[in-house]
Amino acid sequence: MVDTKQDTKYSEVPASEDKKEAVGLKPQMTLMNGITVIVGSIIGSGIFVAPTGVLVGTGSPNLALVVWTASGVFSLVGAYCYAELGCMISKSGADYAYIMVTFGPFLAFIRLWVECMIVRPCSQAIVALTFSTYILKPFFPDCTPPDESIRLLAAVVICFLTFVNCWNVKWATTIQDWFTYAKLLALFMIIGTGVVQLCYGKTEYFTWEGTEADPTKIALSFYSGLFAYNGWNYLNFIIEEMKDPVRDLPRAIGISCILVMVVYVFTNMAFFTTLSPSEILGSTAVAETFAQRLYGSYAWIIPVAVAMSTFGAVNGILLTSSRLFYAGAMEGQMPEVLTMIQTEKNTPAPAVLFVALLSLLYLTSSNIVVLINYVGFATWLSIGAAVCCIPILRWKQPDLPRPIKVNMFWPISYIICTIIITVVPMFADPITTGVGLLVILSAVPVYFLFIAWRNKPKCVQSIITTTTQNLQKLLIVLAPERPAKV
Repeated sequence: MVDTKQDTKYSEVPASEDKKEAVGLKPQMTLMNGITVIVGSIIGSGIFVAPTGVLVGTGSPNLALVVWTASGVFSLVGAYCYAELGCMISKSGADYAYIMVTFGPFLAFIRLWVECMIVRPCSQAIVALTFSTYILKPFFPDCTPPDESIRLLAAVVICFLTFVNCWNVKWATTIQDWFTYAKLLALFMIIGTGVVQLCYGKTEYFTWEGTEADPTKIALSFYSGLFAYNGWNYLNFIIEEMKDPVRDLPRAIGISCILVMVVYVFTNMAFFTTLSPSEILGSTAVAETFAQRLYGSYAWIIPVAVAMSTFGAVNGILLTSSRLFYAGAMEGQMPEVLTMIQTEKNTPAPAVLFVALLSLLYLTSSNIVVLINYVGFATWLSIGAAVCCIPILRWKQPDLPRPIKVNMFWPISYIICTIIITVVPMFADPITTGVGLLVILSAVPVYFLFIAWRNKPKCVQSIITTTTQNLQKLLIVLAPERPAKV
């Protein structure tokens, strides 16, 4: 993190002589690409591991289904609010850009810090590890795959998708498209099996028996449910690359969120047709347990399906996370080189590589899930802060163009619900939320040392300049034209 507002001039790497188009991110994404980016980013490992967490907090299958539905509705309302923000502030970076415009650079940097340095790379590492575990499972039917093999394969996946995202945006979106179709096919297979089970009258586990009465535990169950839905706002991070964002953004958000909610609820219903609550609570891979009970020698299909699902999710996180780094660098809150675009491929290669390196760093730790739990409440707090931008901007800047204008009932309801799901768990699990708060506060000294401190010594400025120039030459990248600020 460096101050990039200095007057230093970085040497430019000349583009080829026949290059007539300006270097920058190109709008290439269609409505279908947008839908697959959202669906592919949401449906990762969550639907296959979160059912246990939801059931722990709810106690009964019926209340668990209510939480899954409520989590989907909550995500849909948030996505609806983001549609107004995305069309009004059409800059890559999503909630980071919205908080920057509304609250200024300090709070925006805190959001950027939490998301870029911990949440995104940790999430990508977790999903990559999940991919490795499931793809290796058929080769180790009687035991857990070796930890070293799991981490090595996860690193290979991250490196391969890093290459794809650096080489061609269309390749990345094509991967997103096909693996989204594959994962939906696998989930529809589980749902179809559940429908057959229901036709045979397998409804004995659909009860309210054992329902949890403690509201703090029920609130914690929403963390698992919302974790599975996480990713509904990812398309807003790459809005500058959509061909027609005003038309396609709200459509992509609405179609994707409703589709995912239906798939999640029916998938959990399928699980409950076959597995008892005690079996689900005792399983670390519910879908695999489900397949072993019903598919016999074809049970290998589910581990492969989970692997495909998580492969697409790793790509979706990498595709959108790099754009968040790019947006932060364009605001001067990330190193200058992260704004730069590869001259031949028109991809944000430095930002993609930086995300990948952070993810590989987190692969050295086996406690990544704990880190994600620590910052889970911070994620929803940040999204709630972004939704607060709607009423504030309606008051402060009423003349901003708003192609989409939501009824104020929705953002206010969302803000109230966000407060509930972030405050109530503090009483149920104060240690986790306390550590998460420390993670947020760690951004404060970083901001004042590297962003707010303008008059750095010349030796420091020289190091920054030399490093940027060398990286620019190594990666063959140019700084794009800076858009006018909203």
